[in-house]
Amino acid sequence: MDFPKKIVIGSDHAGFEYKSAIQQYLQKNNVEIIDVGTYSTDSCDYPDYAHKAAQEIENGKVQFGILICGSANGVAITANKHQLIRAALCWQNEIASLARQHNDANIICLPARFVTIDEAIEMVHTFFTTDFEGGRHQRRVDKI
Repeated sequence: MDFPKKIVIGSDHAGFEYKSAIQQYLQKNNVEIIDVGTYSTDSCDYPDYAHKAAQEIENGKVQFGILICGSANGVAITANKHQLIRAALCWQNEIASLARQHNDANIICLPARFVTIDEAIEMVHTFFTTDFEGGRHQRRVDKI
């Protein structure tokens, strides 16, 4: 799988620095980015940005997204409230790969307080270059 042409990205204050670094990486790979915020390290509420990102996918503007907060739990829980979203909390590169291969995840959720920026970028690269395997996994995804 090639990088998607366009993605959505969002974070709270804890993920702002990571969001900026990931955006720079993706822009070098010619990915167009819809940035739904936040735009600073000022304290804010992660659900605001997770909902906005999920809506971009639901509205068909993009197929994939990235969400970042301190633990990634909050953004994952919030995004997964949306019908078309399969948001995966990833803390290791292998998890990012399996989220795509087995779960057809469409949003990667990254825990800024538990991974380095380099690890986050590596997971983003893996997530966006790994195909869904289908087969027996499709049957399982259909049950979600």
